[in-house]
Amino acid sequence: MKYKVEFLDYWHIGSGVSGGSRVDSTVLKDENNLPFIPGKTIKGLLREMAEEVFDNEFVVEYFGDEETKIGKAYFSNIYLDKNTQKGIISQKLSNNLYEIIASTKIGKNGIAEDYSLREIEVTIPLTLYGEITNIDDKKAEFRKLLKMVKRMGLNRNRGLGRCQIEEVV
Repeated sequence: MKYKVEFLDYWHIGSGVSGGSRVDSTVLKDENNLPFIPGKTIKGLLREMAEEVFDNEFVVEYFGDEETKIGKAYFSNIYLDKNTQKGIISQKLSNNLYEIIASTKIGKNGIAEDYSLREIEVTIPLTLYGEITNIDDKKAEFRKLLKMVKRMGLNRNRGLGRCQIEEVV
C-alpha cells in the first residue's frame, strides 16, 4: 500500500543532533540534505492507533511484540517523490526547505525564564511518500489507521507537524 503524507504546517522529525550554537535540534536529512521520515516513526504512530481500535492479536501480528515476535508489516522510509528530489538537488534548493523557530518558557510571573530560549530547525510544509508492505489482507484496517494520524514529529501537541495521510492508488 502506497500512501502520501501531506504536511499542512512546519514539521520536525528530529535527527537527535544539535546544530551547535545555531539551533538546539536539527531535522533528520538524507545524504542530499533532503528531509525524510524513518519507517519506524510511522510504524510507531500506527501501532499507537492500532492499540486503540484493534485487538491485541492484530497489533502483535502486524507490528510485533517487545519480546520475540517481528510483525508482518514492513514500513518503508518516507521521502519526497523522485522528480521533486531531482529538481531540488539540481537547482541547489535544499537549504530553502528549512526554517528556524524559537520558543521560551514563560514563568508563573508571566516573564520568560532565564536560559529557557530554544531554537529548533523545522521543515516547510511538503508532501512525502511511503509504502507499507505485507498487509494485503488488511489494507482497509491500515487505511483507517493512516487517516487517524493527524500530527507527526516533535512538538506535535504544540502546533507542529499537522498532516493528512491517505492512500495513493
